[in-house]
Amino acid sequence: MSSEIKKISTSALAKQRGLVSKEFFQALSGAGYIERKNDAWHLTEAGLQHGGENKTSPKYGDYIVWPENLELLGSDSSTEQQSSSGKLMTASAVAKQVELSAQRVNALFSELGWIKKALKGWELTPQGKAINGVQKEDYRSGVPYVSWPESILENKAFMLSLKEVKGEHDDSSEVTTTSEQVSFREKFPAKLRTADGHMVRSKAEMLIDNWLYMAEIVHAYERKLPIEEDMYCDFYIPTGKVYIEYWGYENDDKYIARKKQKIDLYNKYGFHLIQLNDDDVKNLDDVLPKMLLKYGVQTY
Repeated sequence: MSSEIKKISTSALAKQRGLVSKEFFQALSGAGYIERKNDAWHLTEAGLQHGGENKTSPKYGDYIVWPENLELLGSDSSTEQQSSSGKLMTASAVAKQVELSAQRVNALFSELGWIKKALKGWELTPQGKAINGVQKEDYRSGVPYVSWPESILENKAFMLSLKEVKGEHDDSSEVTTTSEQVSFREKFPAKLRTADGHMVRSKAEMLIDNWLYMAEIVHAYERKLPIEEDMYCDFYIPTGKVYIEYWGYENDDKYIARKKQKIDLYNKYGFHLIQLNDDDVKNLDDVLPKMLLKYGVQTY
Protein backbone atom coordinates (compact mmCIF):
# COMPACT_ATOMS: atom_id res chain seq x y z
CA MET A 1 0.00 0.00 0.00
CA SER A 2 1.55 3.30 -1.08
CA SER A 3 1.82 6.10 1.44
CA GLU A 4 0.00 9.38 0.89
CA ILE A 5 2.17 12.18 -0.49
CA LYS A 6 2.97 14.73 2.20
CA LYS A 7 1.89 18.33 1.69
CA ILE A 8 3.92 21.24 3.04
CA SER A 9 3.65 25.04 2.98
CA THR A 10 4.89 27.14 0.09
CA SER A 11 7.77 28.53 2.16
CA ALA A 12 8.78 25.05 3.34
CA LEU A 13 8.68 23.70 -0.22
CA ALA A 14 10.78 26.64 -1.42
CA LYS A 15 13.37 25.97 1.30
CA GLN A 16 13.38 22.28 0.41
CA ARG A 17 14.23 23.20 -3.19
CA GLY A 18 16.87 25.74 -2.23
CA LEU A 19 14.84 28.77 -3.35
CA VAL A 20 14.02 32.07 -1.71
CA SER A 21 10.33 32.12 -0.78
CA LYS A 22 9.67 35.25 -2.88
CA GLU A 23 11.18 33.60 -5.97
CA PHE A 24 9.12 30.46 -5.45
CA PHE A 25 5.90 32.43 -5.08
CA GLN A 26 6.72 34.16 -8.38
CA ALA A 27 7.42 30.77 -9.98
CA LEU A 28 4.03 29.48 -8.85
CA SER A 29 2.42 32.65 -10.18
CA GLY A 30 4.29 32.33 -13.49
CA ALA A 31 3.00 28.77 -13.85
CA GLY A 32 -0.56 29.95 -13.18
CA TYR A 33 -0.96 28.06 -9.88
CA ILE A 34 -1.56 31.15 -7.73
CA GLU A 35 -2.54 34.76 -8.31
CA ARG A 36 -2.18 37.97 -6.32
CA LYS A 37 -5.41 39.56 -5.07
CA ASN A 38 -5.84 42.18 -2.34
CA ASP A 39 -2.19 41.85 -1.27
CA ALA A 40 -2.53 38.09 -0.71
CA TRP A 41 -1.82 34.95 -2.73
CA HIS A 42 -4.81 32.84 -3.81
CA LEU A 43 -5.01 29.40 -5.41
CA THR A 44 -6.18 29.23 -9.02
CA GLU A 45 -8.07 26.33 -10.61
CA ALA A 46 -4.76 25.09 -12.01
CA GLY A 47 -3.18 25.24 -8.54
CA LEU A 48 -6.01 23.14 -7.10
CA GLN A 49 -5.63 20.62 -9.92
CA HIS A 50 -1.93 20.27 -9.06
CA GLY A 51 -2.64 19.47 -5.43
CA GLY A 52 -2.62 22.89 -3.80
CA GLU A 53 -4.81 23.31 -0.71
CA ASN A 54 -5.87 26.25 1.41
CA LYS A 55 -5.13 25.91 5.11
CA THR A 56 -5.82 28.09 8.14
CA SER A 57 -3.77 28.20 11.32
CA PRO A 58 -4.44 30.17 14.53
CA LYS A 59 -0.76 31.09 14.53
CA TYR A 60 -0.04 31.71 10.83
CA GLY A 61 -3.49 32.55 9.44
CA ASP A 62 -4.39 31.51 5.87
CA TYR A 63 -1.69 29.75 3.82
CA ILE A 64 -1.30 27.24 0.99
CA VAL A 65 0.20 23.75 1.08
CA TRP A 66 1.56 21.69 -1.84
CA PRO A 67 2.56 18.09 -2.51
CA GLU A 68 6.28 17.63 -1.86
CA ASN A 69 6.65 16.23 -5.39
CA LEU A 70 4.88 19.22 -7.02
CA GLU A 71 5.81 19.55 -10.69
CA LEU A 72 6.17 23.21 -11.49
CA LEU A 73 5.58 24.27 -15.07
CA GLY A 74 8.51 26.38 -16.17
CA SER A 75 7.98 30.10 -16.76
CA ASP A 76 10.59 30.23 -19.48
CA SER A 77 9.44 32.20 -22.52
CA SER A 78 9.34 29.07 -24.69
CA THR A 79 6.98 27.12 -22.43
CA GLU A 80 3.28 26.47 -22.94
CA GLN A 81 1.39 26.90 -19.68
CA GLN A 82 -1.86 26.05 -17.99
CA SER A 83 -3.91 28.53 -15.98
CA SER A 84 -7.42 28.92 -14.66
CA SER A 85 -8.47 30.20 -18.11
CA GLY A 86 -7.15 27.09 -19.87
CA LYS A 87 -4.04 26.39 -21.90
CA LEU A 88 -1.86 29.43 -22.54
CA MET A 89 0.84 30.03 -25.13
CA THR A 90 3.82 32.33 -24.78
CA ALA A 91 4.99 34.45 -27.71
CA SER A 92 7.63 31.82 -28.45
CA ALA A 93 5.00 29.08 -28.58
CA VAL A 94 2.84 31.22 -30.90
CA ALA A 95 5.93 31.97 -33.01
CA LYS A 96 6.56 28.26 -33.59
CA GLN A 97 2.99 27.82 -34.80
CA VAL A 98 3.09 30.74 -37.25
CA GLU A 99 6.73 30.29 -38.32
CA LEU A 100 8.02 33.66 -37.16
CA SER A 101 10.50 34.69 -34.47
CA ALA A 102 9.19 35.51 -30.99
CA GLN A 103 10.50 39.06 -31.45
CA ARG A 104 8.39 39.56 -34.58
CA VAL A 105 5.32 38.03 -32.95
CA ASN A 106 5.63 40.42 -30.01
CA ALA A 107 6.15 43.31 -32.42
CA LEU A 108 2.97 42.24 -34.23
CA PHE A 109 1.02 42.04 -30.96
CA SER A 110 2.34 45.50 -30.10
CA GLU A 111 1.32 46.91 -33.48
CA LEU A 112 -2.16 45.50 -32.91
CA GLY A 113 -2.24 47.32 -29.58
CA TRP A 114 -2.46 44.17 -27.42
CA ILE A 115 0.82 44.69 -25.56
CA LYS A 116 3.15 47.60 -24.89
CA LYS A 117 6.88 47.74 -24.28
CA ALA A 118 7.92 47.89 -20.65
CA LEU A 119 11.35 48.97 -19.39
CA LYS A 120 12.15 45.30 -19.91
CA GLY A 121 9.73 42.87 -21.44
CA TRP A 122 6.07 43.41 -22.37
CA GLU A 123 2.95 44.55 -20.56
CA LEU A 124 -0.64 43.65 -21.38
CA THR A 125 -2.96 46.44 -22.59
CA PRO A 126 -6.74 46.62 -22.02
CA GLN A 127 -7.20 45.50 -25.64
CA GLY A 128 -4.97 42.49 -25.03
CA LYS A 129 -6.81 41.64 -21.83
CA ALA A 130 -10.10 41.77 -23.74
CA ILE A 131 -8.94 38.84 -25.90
CA ASN A 132 -7.87 36.92 -22.77
CA GLY A 133 -4.15 37.66 -22.73
CA VAL A 134 -2.61 37.01 -19.30
CA GLN A 135 0.15 39.09 -17.71
CA LYS A 136 3.06 36.99 -16.45
CA GLU A 137 6.43 37.60 -14.85
CA ASP A 138 9.58 35.51 -15.15
CA TYR A 139 10.27 34.33 -11.61
CA ARG A 140 14.04 34.42 -12.12
CA SER A 141 14.46 37.86 -13.68
CA GLY A 142 11.17 39.58 -12.85
CA VAL A 143 10.80 40.55 -16.54
CA PRO A 144 7.11 40.84 -17.51
CA TYR A 145 5.68 38.98 -20.48
CA VAL A 146 2.26 37.97 -21.77
CA SER A 147 0.75 34.56 -22.47
CA TRP A 148 -2.15 33.97 -24.85
CA PRO A 149 -5.04 31.50 -25.18
CA GLU A 150 -4.78 29.00 -28.02
CA SER A 151 -7.71 30.82 -29.67
CA ILE A 152 -5.26 33.61 -30.58
CA LEU A 153 -4.33 31.46 -33.59
CA GLU A 154 -7.88 31.90 -34.88
CA ASN A 155 -8.21 35.61 -34.11
CA LYS A 156 -9.29 37.39 -37.28
CA ALA A 157 -7.27 40.58 -36.72
CA PHE A 158 -4.12 38.64 -35.81
CA MET A 159 -4.36 36.29 -38.79
CA LEU A 160 -4.95 39.18 -41.20
CA SER A 161 -1.95 41.10 -39.86
CA LEU A 162 0.13 37.93 -39.92
CA LYS A 163 -0.64 37.42 -43.61
CA GLU A 164 0.32 41.01 -44.35
CA VAL A 165 3.60 40.70 -42.41
CA LYS A 166 4.45 37.47 -44.23
CA GLY A 167 3.45 38.92 -47.60
CA GLU A 168 0.62 36.41 -48.01
CA HIS A 169 -2.29 38.87 -47.95
CA ASP A 170 -4.31 39.18 -51.16
CA ASP A 171 -7.75 40.21 -52.33
CA SER A 172 -9.10 36.72 -51.71
CA SER A 173 -8.55 36.93 -47.93
CA GLU A 174 -11.43 36.61 -45.50
CA VAL A 175 -11.81 40.37 -45.00
CA THR A 176 -15.44 41.32 -45.64
CA THR A 177 -16.16 44.53 -47.46
CA THR A 178 -19.64 45.85 -46.88
CA SER A 179 -21.70 47.47 -49.62
CA GLU A 180 -21.41 50.73 -47.67
CA GLN A 181 -17.60 50.47 -47.72
CA VAL A 182 -17.62 49.75 -51.44
CA SER A 183 -19.92 52.72 -52.04
CA PHE A 184 -17.64 55.00 -50.01
CA ARG A 185 -14.54 53.87 -51.89
CA GLU A 186 -16.26 54.29 -55.25
CA LYS A 187 -17.46 57.76 -54.31
CA PHE A 188 -14.07 58.85 -52.97
CA PRO A 189 -11.37 56.89 -54.85
CA ALA A 190 -7.75 57.23 -53.69
CA LYS A 191 -6.22 59.33 -56.47
CA LEU A 192 -3.93 61.74 -54.61
CA ARG A 193 -0.32 60.72 -54.00
CA THR A 194 1.35 61.91 -50.80
CA ALA A 195 5.01 62.75 -50.23
CA ASP A 196 5.69 59.25 -48.89
CA GLY A 197 3.82 57.48 -51.69
CA HIS A 198 0.45 56.80 -50.07
CA MET A 199 -2.58 57.16 -52.31
CA VAL A 200 -5.28 59.05 -50.38
CA ARG A 201 -8.85 60.17 -51.03
CA SER A 202 -8.84 63.90 -50.32
CA LYS A 203 -6.61 66.94 -50.18
CA ALA A 204 -7.11 67.12 -46.41
CA GLU A 205 -5.85 63.53 -46.02
CA MET A 206 -2.90 64.39 -48.23
CA LEU A 207 -2.02 67.36 -46.00
CA ILE A 208 -2.28 65.20 -42.86
CA ASP A 209 -0.16 62.43 -44.38
CA ASN A 210 2.47 64.90 -45.59
CA TRP A 211 2.59 66.55 -42.15
CA LEU A 212 3.19 63.20 -40.46
CA TYR A 213 5.85 62.31 -43.00
CA MET A 214 7.70 65.62 -42.60
CA ALA A 215 7.51 65.22 -38.81
CA GLU A 216 9.21 61.81 -39.28
CA ILE A 217 6.32 59.98 -37.64
CA VAL A 218 5.83 56.42 -38.87
CA HIS A 219 2.22 55.95 -39.87
CA ALA A 220 -0.13 53.74 -41.85
CA TYR A 221 -3.02 54.82 -44.05
CA GLU A 222 -6.39 53.03 -43.91
CA ARG A 223 -5.17 50.40 -41.45
CA LYS A 224 -7.73 47.82 -40.34
CA LEU A 225 -8.46 48.06 -36.63
CA PRO A 226 -7.55 44.97 -34.53
CA ILE A 227 -11.19 44.12 -33.83
CA GLU A 228 -13.71 41.62 -35.17
CA GLU A 229 -15.74 44.37 -36.84
CA ASP A 230 -14.53 45.40 -40.29
CA MET A 231 -13.44 48.98 -39.73
CA TYR A 232 -10.54 50.97 -41.10
CA CYS A 233 -9.00 54.12 -39.65
CA ASP A 234 -7.77 57.04 -41.74
CA PHE A 235 -4.29 56.97 -40.14
CA TYR A 236 -2.60 54.79 -37.55
CA ILE A 237 0.56 55.70 -35.61
CA PRO A 238 2.20 52.64 -34.02
CA THR A 239 4.10 54.82 -31.53
CA GLY A 240 1.47 55.56 -28.91
CA LYS A 241 -1.07 53.32 -30.66
CA VAL A 242 -2.90 56.40 -31.95
CA TYR A 243 -5.66 56.45 -34.56
CA ILE A 244 -6.49 59.60 -36.54
CA GLU A 245 -9.84 60.25 -38.19
CA TYR A 246 -10.53 63.19 -40.47
CA TRP A 247 -14.21 64.12 -40.72
CA GLY A 248 -14.80 66.11 -43.85
CA TYR A 249 -18.34 65.55 -45.14
CA GLU A 250 -20.60 66.73 -42.32
CA ASN A 251 -23.47 67.57 -44.71
CA ASP A 252 -23.91 63.94 -45.83
CA ASP A 253 -26.38 61.91 -43.74
CA LYS A 254 -24.79 58.55 -44.60
CA TYR A 255 -21.37 59.94 -43.77
CA ILE A 256 -22.60 61.25 -40.40
CA ALA A 257 -24.11 57.84 -39.58
CA ARG A 258 -20.83 56.16 -40.54
CA LYS A 259 -18.92 58.65 -38.37
CA LYS A 260 -21.08 57.84 -35.33
CA GLN A 261 -20.64 54.12 -35.88
CA LYS A 262 -16.85 54.48 -36.03
CA ILE A 263 -16.65 56.69 -32.94
CA ASP A 264 -18.80 54.18 -31.02
CA LEU A 265 -16.36 51.41 -31.92
CA TYR A 266 -13.33 53.49 -30.89
CA ASN A 267 -15.02 54.12 -27.54
CA LYS A 268 -16.06 50.49 -27.16
CA TYR A 269 -12.46 49.26 -27.44
CA GLY A 270 -10.83 52.18 -25.65
CA PHE A 271 -8.55 53.12 -28.54
CA HIS A 272 -6.57 56.38 -28.61
CA LEU A 273 -8.38 58.56 -31.13
CA ILE A 274 -7.53 61.96 -32.57
CA GLN A 275 -10.35 63.59 -34.53
CA LEU A 276 -9.63 66.31 -37.07
CA ASN A 277 -11.96 68.62 -39.00
CA ASP A 278 -11.32 71.17 -41.75
CA ASP A 279 -10.31 73.92 -39.31
CA ASP A 280 -7.78 71.57 -37.68
CA VAL A 281 -6.27 70.69 -41.05
CA LYS A 282 -5.67 74.39 -41.71
CA ASN A 283 -3.66 74.58 -38.46
CA LEU A 284 -1.89 71.23 -38.23
CA ASP A 285 1.33 72.78 -36.84
CA ASP A 286 -0.62 74.08 -33.86
CA VAL A 287 -3.13 71.26 -33.43
CA LEU A 288 -1.40 67.92 -34.05
CA PRO A 289 1.70 68.28 -31.81
CA LYS A 290 -0.50 68.89 -28.75
CA MET A 291 -2.91 66.09 -29.63
CA LEU A 292 -0.11 63.60 -30.26
CA LEU A 293 1.82 64.55 -27.13
CA LYS A 294 -1.22 63.50 -25.09
CA TYR A 295 -0.46 59.92 -26.17
CA GLY A 296 3.31 60.16 -25.78
CA VAL A 297 4.15 60.96 -29.41
CA GLN A 298 6.66 63.80 -29.65
CA THR A 299 7.12 65.91 -32.77
CA TYR A 300 10.01 68.07 -33.95
